[in-house]
Amino acid sequence: MSIMTGHAPALAAEDVRPRPLSGGTLSEELRVALEEMIVSGALQPGERLDEAELAARFKVSRTPVREAVKALVATGLLEVRPRQGVTVATISIPVLLEMFQMMAALEGLCAKLAARRATIAERRALREIHERLIQSLSNNDPDRFYAVNLEFHELLYDAAHAQFIASQTRNLRRRVAAYRRSVTHQPGRMAATIGEHDRILDAIERADAEAAFKAALDHVNLLGDDMADFIAGLPQAVGD
Repeated sequence: MSIMTGHAPALAAEDVRPRPLSGGTLSEELRVALEEMIVSGALQPGERLDEAELAARFKVSRTPVREAVKALVATGLLEVRPRQGVTVATISIPVLLEMFQMMAALEGLCAKLAARRATIAERRALREIHERLIQSLSNNDPDRFYAVNLEFHELLYDAAHAQFIASQTRNLRRRVAAYRRSVTHQPGRMAATIGEHDRILDAIERADAEAAFKAALDHVNLLGDDMADFIAGLPQAVGD
């Protein structure tokens, strides 16, 4: 079965107008804008995209829209479904769990390399972001918590000083972003994240590469009750 989330309200054209990209083509700007809408949840898994509607929303011709959509289909963020046209990609539960396992392995590798390669400034910055994450928990602000948590992981990838591994980790994270966001809203998940990040940070600050790998792997992996809670918390599953 594939899992879909509830539909977010449509955004006004001015809210989603792509930001100018230096040297970028219009189709590339549109691709970036649509990708951000998918990753942020503004466009939900299973939601249908209409070429004419997108062209009108962004005030462009259909050609750059078609090119942007084609690029996102190639990355797996969009898919072409029989009788439905282009939709935001859905992921079956078995494949989604496999993707989380791969995500855990990649995050573990980034943490392992960060323990060996992170600069003093990067370690301090990770700790500072972690403190802001604690504050977001205190304020009971899941959306802010998610945003700060993303900062933490982005810096962790940079601190690995491994360009290809970091890019692959980011690509996979964006593929599962719509589903990973739902994990943040599970009861007790934010508090658990604080302790898990503490273990990652402690290992990095001790330059203990193996401990950092295991801490990051455990942080992302969905095992036992965590897996059951994650699946139970997903919105209605439909189709194959």
